[in-house]
Amino acid sequence: MATCPFGFTSQDESAVPSASVDTRTRSERRSEWSPALDETFGSAHRDYAELRRTDPFPWSEDFGGFWAATTYDDVVAIAQDERFITSVQNVVPHVPRSARRPPLHFDPPEHTAYREAIDPVMRRAVVATHKSKFRASADELVRDMLARGNADGVADFAAPFVVDCFAAFLGVPVELTRHVRAIGVRYGFAIQDMDADIIAECSVQLYDIAERVYGARLAVDPDPAQDLVGSLHAAAMDPANQITERTAIATIRQMIVAGMGAPQAVLGSCVVHLAQDRDLQEHLRRHPEDLPSAIEEFLRLHAPYRVFARTPREDTVVHGRMVRKNEPVALVFPSANRDAAAFDRPDEFVLHRKNNSHLAFGRGAHKCPAATLGRLELRIALQTLLERTTSFELAGEVRMMNWLEYGPRAVPLALVPANVA
Repeated sequence: MATCPFGFTSQDESAVPSASVDTRTRSERRSEWSPALDETFGSAHRDYAELRRTDPFPWSEDFGGFWAATTYDDVVAIAQDERFITSVQNVVPHVPRSARRPPLHFDPPEHTAYREAIDPVMRRAVVATHKSKFRASADELVRDMLARGNADGVADFAAPFVVDCFAAFLGVPVELTRHVRAIGVRYGFAIQDMDADIIAECSVQLYDIAERVYGARLAVDPDPAQDLVGSLHAAAMDPANQITERTAIATIRQMIVAGMGAPQAVLGSCVVHLAQDRDLQEHLRRHPEDLPSAIEEFLRLHAPYRVFARTPREDTVVHGRMVRKNEPVALVFPSANRDAAAFDRPDEFVLHRKNNSHLAFGRGAHKCPAATLGRLELRIALQTLLERTTSFELAGEVRMMNWLEYGPRAVPLALVPANVA
């Protein structure tokens, strides 16, 4: 039995399992944990803390059966181990599909070709060129909330803002942006409701939008070094890889979805956090230069992804338990980010936390390519909200999303405007 980092082992036919390794088959296991589907803000973290203490790598029969990696070391090790792949099942619960959607559903080396097209146009210099459009969206949305006095921090702010930002980044024509916002927000809430009919309807519409965006961008001859469609199209024209124009369009569609869900969840959580911490809210109004550090701590405390899954190519021991080939393992990033073995005072907000190696954007080959974009969105959204208010606080009960993402679904707010022109 060959030993790997973080206590991982691979099982070969000649190896005899150690007596300390749990080698039970799926039919012999019992369910040890069920994710709470009716959460309050922060309740999941109490559940995860108890799991890390008593059963850090539990098996659950929910959603067709899956393992849950809750510790920092296990999540990092699995995310960086090439034996754990996404092409079999990339999320829990498994979403049936007629075809794999690039790049998330592909493993290296197929996945690598897409990242080589995506990563260069996600660099800081390119993303920064869209700042004015991001700010215009935030200004409009905050102004509308202040005009009402009471608003929903998700439906009226986080959800439409992140759709606007990704539409601006893609270069969506102005006349199509509102349509993208409407479909994107509707799709996001349908995912939370697990409404299969609306999900299917919106998915088709999103693919149609991706196709229209792809054609519209190519019509203006975009610079492949600056434009996502241009870069994917150039890759599709290269016979050295397997990217085609159809898979390039599918990539745009997949990235529209990814560009909506997680940023919305994190931004909603940031708004709740600030609404509950008036001292921090006021500090960041007076010291906007501290926002980048605050955002890193928000990302650590409120990481949205907990359903991304990997499946092993072979029977593999993780945390003393035998994970059979193709059994899904959910990487519970919000839990890993509060692991006391990795972070001092893990449940506290620590401004200017040293060595804040959080996992909000994942790790390994599938690390989020849009991390720079996400950070900029959060900075502009929060800075605008803070600048244009004297204060804001919760005006009702926060309702949480379901298991698919960690973050609020509804954030009732009462806002007091600042004297800003």
